[in-house]
Amino acid sequence: MQVLVLGAGVVGVTSAWYLAKAGHDVTIIDRQVDVALETSYANAGQISPGYSAPWAGPGIPVKAVKWLMQDLAPFMISGKELDTQTLSWMTKMLTNCTESAYHVNKARMVRLAEYSRDCFVDLRNELDIDYEQRTKGTLQVFRTEKQVKDSKKDISVLEESGVDFQVLDVDGCVEYEPALANVKDKIVGGLRLPGDETGDCFKFTNSLADECKKMGVKFIMKTDILNINTQGDQIESVTTSRGKMTADAYLVALGSYSTPVLSKIDLKVPVYPIKGYSLTLPIVDASKAPTSTVMDETYKVAVTRFDDRIRVGGTAEIASYNKELEEKRKANVEFVVSDLFPGGGDIEQAEFWTGLRPMTPDGTPILGETKYSNLFLNTGHGTLGWTMSLGSGKYVADIISQRQPDIDKEGLSVARYG
Repeated sequence: MQVLVLGAGVVGVTSAWYLAKAGHDVTIIDRQVDVALETSYANAGQISPGYSAPWAGPGIPVKAVKWLMQDLAPFMISGKELDTQTLSWMTKMLTNCTESAYHVNKARMVRLAEYSRDCFVDLRNELDIDYEQRTKGTLQVFRTEKQVKDSKKDISVLEESGVDFQVLDVDGCVEYEPALANVKDKIVGGLRLPGDETGDCFKFTNSLADECKKMGVKFIMKTDILNINTQGDQIESVTTSRGKMTADAYLVALGSYSTPVLSKIDLKVPVYPIKGYSLTLPIVDASKAPTSTVMDETYKVAVTRFDDRIRVGGTAEIASYNKELEEKRKANVEFVVSDLFPGGGDIEQAEFWTGLRPMTPDGTPILGETKYSNLFLNTGHGTLGWTMSLGSGKYVADIISQRQPDIDKEGLSVARYG
């Protein structure tokens, strides 16, 4: 079967890998000059199945108002971007801020993310690829006792899903992240997820793309997707800046840009771009740097160790498709790495970056079938695109190949939105 994959980020490339392994003739098209040059380029560096949770949850509306008033706000809204699409998405998200919805949504996300983590293990056993990977877990640090108390609802879902975790006091946190000994007075405890991993998503995607090419996957870059053409209940072709392209099956893995492309064929997917920021700074003193990923619960910022660099990612901004790199947004991510790991990295040499996270209102990505018999989706992963990439890619490849997926399909397709 000929399969055309739209999008060459980590989700598109992992999908192509599994489709090629299933014996399909795969072509990827993307507007960029190479793979992983948008949201996959400089994310937080986490593969965090245990930290998979929807943003929408009980108490979030009140928290969001408080965050907006913080000096170092983890959440921001750009007033000039409050168009109809933005308001509609925010309304849908608010309807998911209930205890029951949070429980259902988190369970779906953990199911997919844990499966994806297993796929990472299998991939490393199959391929010898280097992406500065580490398998030392994630440590979520709490600055207040209230945060420790609030973490109990997440722990209950972890228990139900069979996810390993450790509740730690301050000394326990320092045992796993020795550099925190320098700032013990700033934290009160933590939650460690030993099954989580880290690495450079950009390097990973490029390495896997090279393996895809060895299997015959074709990459057509610098190609704009202009339109998807339908004929009855099927996709007939895709119009691009290089002309029409046809296939037996089509997979949309365009992240935040899935929404405008699919709206042209009356397929409404509630995927909205949430703007995030990151810093990448060289390590100057390894003893003062993290050994894996430390998530600061107060500021919603992750600090991740690469071989000789520190990646700091966080902040959520509702700004539609605006990708301007605003210096004033740097303060939040810069503060956390300086506050928790002073002297570990060289802030003056940091690379500042922004990307658009494709977020659904319930947190779970949109995978699999659509109302068009030969059109499939792999989009809407939010902050967990890399975490869920391999699991999502294998799941969708199985759906396209008409094979039974390894995990339960419940709640993963666009059909859950009616």
